[in-house]
Amino acid sequence: MRILHVNKFLYRKGGAEGYMEDLAELQEGAGHIVGFWGMAHPENTHLELRDTFPSFVEFDDPPPGLVQRAKMVGRMVWSRQAEQGMADAIERFRPDVAHLHNVYHQLSPSILAPLHRAGVPVVLTLHDYKLVCPTYQMLDHGEVCTACVGHKFWNAPMKRCRNGSLLASGTMALDLSVHTLLRSYRHVDGFVCPSRFLARQMERGRVYPDRMHVIPHFIDLDGMTAKASAGGNPVIAGRLAPEKGIDVAIRAMTHLPETARLDIAGDGPSRPDLEALATREAPGRVTFHGRLPKDRLLDLLRASSVAVVPSTWYENQPMAVLEGMAAGLPVIGTDLGGLPELIDEGVDGYLVPPTDEKALASAIGRVIDDSSRAFNMGQNGRRKIESDFSPSVHLDRISGLYRRLGAEGA
Repeated sequence: MRILHVNKFLYRKGGAEGYMEDLAELQEGAGHIVGFWGMAHPENTHLELRDTFPSFVEFDDPPPGLVQRAKMVGRMVWSRQAEQGMADAIERFRPDVAHLHNVYHQLSPSILAPLHRAGVPVVLTLHDYKLVCPTYQMLDHGEVCTACVGHKFWNAPMKRCRNGSLLASGTMALDLSVHTLLRSYRHVDGFVCPSRFLARQMERGRVYPDRMHVIPHFIDLDGMTAKASAGGNPVIAGRLAPEKGIDVAIRAMTHLPETARLDIAGDGPSRPDLEALATREAPGRVTFHGRLPKDRLLDLLRASSVAVVPSTWYENQPMAVLEGMAAGLPVIGTDLGGLPELIDEGVDGYLVPPTDEKALASAIGRVIDDSSRAFNMGQNGRRKIESDFSPSVHLDRISGLYRRLGAEGA
């Protein structure tokens, strides 16, 4: 089968790109022919169809002048350049199925028209809440928000959800309003949701509920051995951003014995503030390791006692949970978004209310106080990963969806 993966960036920029590349590798290993299509970008690593890519554009740094900004908004809504480029790519690559990922703004739904004309089944994996929330994250200045769900997109500029900017929030609300009104995504045959929570938000937002398919992501356990003994420090691994709730975890340390320590792996915009908070609230008890290569991150996880995911927003299916369980750790997460679907209370982890530092400290304390039970919980999590989140299981589920949608050779 010939599979065309479509994403605005064609390098390992973030979670969506990492998933796309890992899935493509699985598919190639199973004997399929895989191609990639997206926006022209200097860091792209998949260049076979590069002369069909639409030109590079940066929406986070809008150009000066009303005319240039109007052109930018026009491309967000409908890109003729992307439409023609996709038509050229279809003619050359001849895909049996197109698997889309993050295509908003830089590519736009214009790419669906040539796919539909060519009779190519289309799958769109939803990596965020864009189709019900103009600003993707369902956050209003750091607080969880569902105000726009159900086509009430005017709430975004009213609340100035995008960086406090009326213009940016209004532009994103306009983009989603137009696409919703025109039913621009009607040619997507199947939407893949990594969590039931995300699927429910799409259903609440009346986004083709009969086309939603819940297929969790996967994690490759090849060479990834589990923790061999009890003990260690709590660990947080991931991007250091306000919605990740890492400040709550740092404050939780003040409610634990002085001997308790916290390891934090990752980087991001909140790191300076978090380091200052740790110095002030828990001096000498929090270690920031920065962004670690995969082998060193796995070593840190295996040496830890529990993976902590204290998010204060609606996580979809965070890899931090899967990585923690794969390493044989129990996981403590907040009772928000897709996290409760991954963690079985008292079996392979604990769930706590978001922003509740005392509840988080209590859960961490239970792990520290009973390391033997915590070790057994970690083994339960490892078995869950092996049975439900393996590459082979995921590949079977995706291939099955392709077949149901009529892809040749699936």
